[in-house]
Amino acid sequence: MVSNAIKMQPTITKTIFGKIAEGQIIDLFTLQNEAGGVAQIINYGGIIVSTKVPDRNGELGEVMLGFDDLESYLTKNDAHFGSIIGRYANRIAKGHFFIDKEGFDVAKNNGQNHLHGGLNGFDRQIWKAIVIEKYGQKSLQLTYLSPDGEEGYPGSLACTVTYSFFENNELVIDYEAVTDKKTIVNLTSHPYFNLKNGGKSDVLTHELKINASHITAIDSTCIPTGKLMPVEKTPFDFRNLKSIGKSIEEKQVQLEYGNGFDHNFVIDATNQKLPIVAEVVESETGRTLTILTTEPGIQLYTGNWLDSKGKNGIHHQKRSAFCLETQHFPDSPNQPSFPSTILEVGDTYKSRTVYRFGVLK
Repeated sequence: MVSNAIKMQPTITKTIFGKIAEGQIIDLFTLQNEAGGVAQIINYGGIIVSTKVPDRNGELGEVMLGFDDLESYLTKNDAHFGSIIGRYANRIAKGHFFIDKEGFDVAKNNGQNHLHGGLNGFDRQIWKAIVIEKYGQKSLQLTYLSPDGEEGYPGSLACTVTYSFFENNELVIDYEAVTDKKTIVNLTSHPYFNLKNGGKSDVLTHELKINASHITAIDSTCIPTGKLMPVEKTPFDFRNLKSIGKSIEEKQVQLEYGNGFDHNFVIDATNQKLPIVAEVVESETGRTLTILTTEPGIQLYTGNWLDSKGKNGIHHQKRSAFCLETQHFPDSPNQPSFPSTILEVGDTYKSRTVYRFGVLK
């Protein structure tokens, strides 16, 4: 259990992380909560570059993959480590969709499909950052105005993403957006977690539970077929805790398409506004992660293509991390039966996700 140490004053400090070629400085914001937990975020891409939380002995340790320096995030972050993803998280089939019978083309940056906002999505933008305080809690607020036509999307979209790191080691991400033209929006964050050692080993022994009875089945290009596939009696049944690696090598066509788990889980309906949708347990350190969200889906990705040099000299290897990206469903603009991702003029897009870190009792 975490030791009964003297509580620290919650703080947000700003230092220089680096400078882009045009000379603009990129800042690093360090959020430290009363329990001593630390989350670090840069205003380039809203990237969470580090999160350190206690193990069962009260020792802080890194639980996220990433890079040591800005240059690596600028040139090597094809995996989107820790980034804000938008305007549209996940995939859009053939980089094309319609709004009111008007067609729009966006970048095909994942084979013939559009992925994670395109070639220069929100993960590659410089966000304006300020520290705000509400009800005694300091938070980091990032804003970005995506102009009409950026990456092919209609409408000027004003986005706000707020990070708060609470005493109980809850990292809360709040998203808001408004538009001046009817558009589509699907925002998420893309942290890569390894609760054991920040990526030094694989995550196959991590135990995972997802409160989902179905996935959105995919084709060979990872685009949803439109059908919801029951998880019962398949490798995708995480309705009770089981190790990530238990079924990952089974001969099953959906696993073959994703080279492992890379699928959207359809969260079972509840009457809660902010339900628990996933839980992860790492028994060696005792660290746990509980995820709550307002979103209807969550993408499980098991780092099936990782291969890069990361921070602290760690090499990001295949399956050395897992992602649980809260979201609306992939390709929703082309799937009438999926929950809508349309944002109307005058409406406000709102979404909240909570990453609650803890320890086994």
